[in-house]
Amino acid sequence: MANTCQVDFYVLQDASLSSELLACRLALMAWEQGNRIMVLAENRAQAEHLDGLMWEHPQGRFLPHALRPGNVSAPVLIGTLAELGGDAGDVVINLTRSAVPKPERFRRLLEPVPADEAQRSASRDKFRAYRAHGLEPASHTINRQ
Repeated sequence: MANTCQVDFYVLQDASLSSELLACRLALMAWEQGNRIMVLAENRAQAEHLDGLMWEHPQGRFLPHALRPGNVSAPVLIGTLAELGGDAGDVVINLTRSAVPKPERFRRLLEPVPADEAQRSASRDKFRAYRAHGLEPASHTINRQ
């Protein structure tokens, strides 16, 4: 069962590009494909910031979302690693510095990688952690928001 999760790293090439805005775009695309999504924030403040962003991004689109804990019926949930449960959905978008535990529970795992070199080391550690789980992460270069 360890190879059932598809892991994708989205490497931002420019420091002006935002991991959080990319997460909004990825969540919209996953939702439009009929998935339930959990966006993982590093802490409650970032979760609340993401909640605000999702009301405005992607521009001109509506992304039905809610903060965890609480409303679990929204197709896009925003929370922390501590709030990641079995009901999190099909797709996890991870904005934390930690690898998602037991990634095989999910169909897809999306990992935005900041352009800032100091922040990239956490992404490298996550890449290695997923490989240690027997997963083969893919990498995608992102040049624009």
